[in-house]
Amino acid sequence: MPQPRKYASAAERQAAFRDRRAAAWKTQMQAKGLPALPAITTMPGTARWRGAIRTARGLLTTVCDEMQTYADERSEPWQEGDRAQEFADRLTSIEEIRDALEDYC
Repeated sequence: MPQPRKYASAAERQAAFRDRRAAAWKTQMQAKGLPALPAITTMPGTARWRGAIRTARGLLTTVCDEMQTYADERSEPWQEGDRAQEFADRLTSIEEIRDALEDYC
């Protein structure tokens, strides 16, 4: 026995799919704490972009803290070695990126 049709035409089925996809995207953005894009596409989404940058800065702060804790917990010989210097250079680079994002928040 064939399944009854849910939509009268392919156009209705595609429109329903687009609506479901848009609703799922909106739910994802809300879960991330980002405001919706403006209704008019020519208006900039400045508030949304600032929110995304704040989130990125928060993640970078977490990474910096974890990297610093990791380095502090390593042995004395490791901290005096070349790998520790390379690690410190990477940490410094990430901190500079994080601090540069502060201008945009």
